Amino acid sequence: MSQRHNVYVIDDDPAMRDSLDFLLGSAGFGVRLFDSAQVFLDELANLGPGCVITDVRMPGIDGMQLLRQLKAGGGRFPVIVMTGHGDVPLAVEAMKLGALDFLEKPFEDDRLIGMIETALLEKESGSRSETLSADMAARVASLTPRERQVMQGLVTGQSNKAIAREYDISPRTVEVYRANVMTKMQADNLSELVRFAIRAGIVGD
Repeated sequence: MSQRHNVYVIDDDPAMRDSLDFLLGSAGFGVRLFDSAQVFLDELANLGPGCVITDVRMPGIDGMQLLRQLKAGGGRFPVIVMTGHGDVPLAVEAMKLGALDFLEKPFEDDRLIGMIETALLEKESGSRSETLSADMAARVASLTPRERQVMQGLVTGQSNKAIAREYDISPRTVEVYRANVMTKMQADNLSELVRFAIRAGIVGD
């Protein structure tokens, strides 16, 4: 991966910025660090093509407001959002605003690097095609009505216990349905499931 692939990291946590600077620099990316979304936006006109990695919860302009401004400006940067464990509903909203994916902290280094490479390739090739959306819709069609209900709960940030209460089933039964959903949707993790659901139109605007 040559350094012509820029990654712009936006996080108010100095330790996180330093960690990502080392990780992504070692992976061959050209890294620029920003301690706030405002500083990034101030530099936006001077930045070359690349991928943005931003935290969701930041003082001042947060990750959601940043996404809105980037979307209004034409959305020329693929964006990956970083989120805490309890911020899945926020991450879903972020993806509705145009973020390509989200990472729950703490995350594996290889997963982040792979996600950046995928985001850059999608941006370059425009691979968010109608064919891909149709494939996702076919996966959803393979779900039973109960599995679809469980998926809806998962992608809106509900816990297994909350889903169990809503449908008057046991948490263990929800776990079984959840495993079936992940298999049928071919999703390795929750963020993939959310992305697939959005592309299939299950989580709309």
